Amino acid sequence: MIVRRLAPYQVAVDIALAVALGIASVPWLTRSDLSIVVTLGMMLCLSLRRLSPGLALTVAWLGAVAEMATLTTPQISNLAICAVLFTAAAYGGDRVKTAGLVSVPVGAVLGTLYVTTVQTELFGINYNITGVTDIVRVLLQWGITFLGFLGLLGLPWALGLLTRSRSAERMSREAQLIAEREAARAEGDAARAEREAVRAERDIAVEQERNRIARDMHDVVAHSLAVVIAQADGARYAARVDPSGIDDALGTIAGTAREALGEVRVLLGQLRHSQGEAPQQALGDLERLVEQMRASGLVVDRRETGDVTTLGSNRQLAVYRIVQESLTNVLRHGDVARPVELWFDWRFDALHVVVTSSTRPPDAESDAAPGDERRGGHGLDGMRERATLAGGSLTTQNADGRFVVHAIVPTSALTQEVRIR
Repeated sequence: MIVRRLAPYQVAVDIALAVALGIASVPWLTRSDLSIVVTLGMMLCLSLRRLSPGLALTVAWLGAVAEMATLTTPQISNLAICAVLFTAAAYGGDRVKTAGLVSVPVGAVLGTLYVTTVQTELFGINYNITGVTDIVRVLLQWGITFLGFLGLLGLPWALGLLTRSRSAERMSREAQLIAEREAARAEGDAARAEREAVRAERDIAVEQERNRIARDMHDVVAHSLAVVIAQADGARYAARVDPSGIDDALGTIAGTAREALGEVRVLLGQLRHSQGEAPQQALGDLERLVEQMRASGLVVDRRETGDVTTLGSNRQLAVYRIVQESLTNVLRHGDVARPVELWFDWRFDALHVVVTSSTRPPDAESDAAPGDERRGGHGLDGMRERATLAGGSLTTQNADGRFVVHAIVPTSALTQEVRIR
């Protein structure tokens, strides 16, 4: 049995309550020595209820069993059992608390049987049964008696459990306050620590925004320069074969450069003045992107399957940038003589974007393949990060002269989407 450490005044209070219960029980004592022993046992468990809840519960059960075994009339001292059940739930260990809970229904059943079959004069139960009405009456009296005992024993245990919960909450709150004070003391100055935390959070947000702008800048510049270079090479060839085609190539170069200049100005304005988010590209802009790549000499075979689902603006931008980077890599590093397959597969939970292209035959003067991560820049890492921020993933495969980019962007609104501010 676990003995709790109590202040002297607490022990004195419990002993005083036990003595008061004994004095109050004197008028109801019978001449039987057994009733006196039961009363003394109840006084003992009342005085031990906070010092050792487990021992007090054991003494209470011994007294109650002795009372029923000797057919002694229940005394007012039995109310000590209620106080013991309260302290078992409030201050006892897990086993004592559980034992107190089990004692509630068991005690209610035993008490009901004892007062309805042995001490029948207490409630005036008449077992003179002559018909169904008498049977119903007796059963009703039993039920009312059982509910009375259940409430008499269960309510103190429930109040003790509530007291235990509040005490644990108070202790947790005090421990939290102590931890917060120690943390503030370790930091030195709580106000200074808070300012530093706000400053660090602001610096992180600024750095994240700059990284986002850097990714956008890379996508815009790399794509635009790839288109300009392809058109310029085509114009040089057309100058020797068909001079009339130079105008179309120069017009594409001018339009691409003008559009890139506008996007770069917007990005630089955000970087310089923190003006927030500018209008972002969406899935509706993909057709113009594909046509631009086709005008640069890239053969793009676009197909779409499944039921189209509306995506959020961040996810639309992620899809746009992934397709833009993939096609730009093909234009710069892939075999542009072979068609590029661009497949949008709309499934019930995600959009699968698959870009399949042919790699150039390896030779000494060729650039890296579109999936070669050894070259510098954001490249595939940037595409993977965009897919991850959209709540999806991106994988690549380079085998048998084919390079495949497979991006998965969730369509469900319940999927976590990371937003960088």
